[in-house]
Amino acid sequence: MRLTDRIFGGIKMSWGKVIALAVGCALLTTVFLLFPVFKGTSFERMGVYLEAWFLPAVLIMANTDSPKDSALKVFVFFLISQPLIYLFQVPFTELGWSIFRYYGYWFLWTLATLPLAYFGWHIRRRDWRSVLIFAPVLAFLGYTAADCALTCSREFPRLLIAALFCIAQILLYVCAFFPKGLQKLAGITFPATAAVVFLLLTPSLDLTVSRQLPEGHVYSSEAVLKSDDSEAVNIQLAGEKTVYIHVSEYGTYGFTVEDNGKTDRYQLEVYQREDGYPEIAITYLGEK
Repeated sequence: MRLTDRIFGGIKMSWGKVIALAVGCALLTTVFLLFPVFKGTSFERMGVYLEAWFLPAVLIMANTDSPKDSALKVFVFFLISQPLIYLFQVPFTELGWSIFRYYGYWFLWTLATLPLAYFGWHIRRRDWRSVLIFAPVLAFLGYTAADCALTCSREFPRLLIAALFCIAQILLYVCAFFPKGLQKLAGITFPATAAVVFLLLTPSLDLTVSRQLPEGHVYSSEAVLKSDDSEAVNIQLAGEKTVYIHVSEYGTYGFTVEDNGKTDRYQLEVYQREDGYPEIAITYLGEK
């Protein structure tokens, strides 16, 4: 018997194991959410996004005896794990019990697991029904992998682990549940297509803003601004202490301002915030 067959089909998924898995996942997620070292990393995503939660759900579905058993055990897994994540955080957050206001999103997904896990049990058959059931999951993982990889390409190595984890899940499910060549091909096609569509539809950066220069510097009308030789950024003085900026790529750029016989050096950083929106930061580096 293959290792994947033992993992996804060879475990007696008792109620005790379901509860232990739920508590363990809740504890792990709480650690990722509370400790500052995980802030903005792939690990923190476990408490915010869905991709990490497919694995325990699939593990439970593949090791249950019937569609009803699958639905009830996956439902109870989420019914225990998700509230516990918020409960464990109560003593350590200034929000206190009001942190449960964020639970509504996860409660809706918990309810959705009843029908989803009922039909999801049929992944055990390892035929074309498995392919159809997995199709939206694989497409979602492909999209998420592309999204995280795009962020990683801009702010390496941020979200690298999340991208690799999504890809690993895709390969694991294809290997474990799709025994035939055409099924494997279909299983790879779904996430690959979702990733390509996402990358094609993601707009390139096109940001135009004005910012005040740091350190309270004020320049005369005779000041001259010189920026890096890059087509991705255009920086112009727009007043005594204001610059006009147009950028088309994330990255770090340098520029100088010459005025009254001295030259001041600046660094312009264009990055993506945690909410996905671009941000610009200007740092004064001193006189040249």
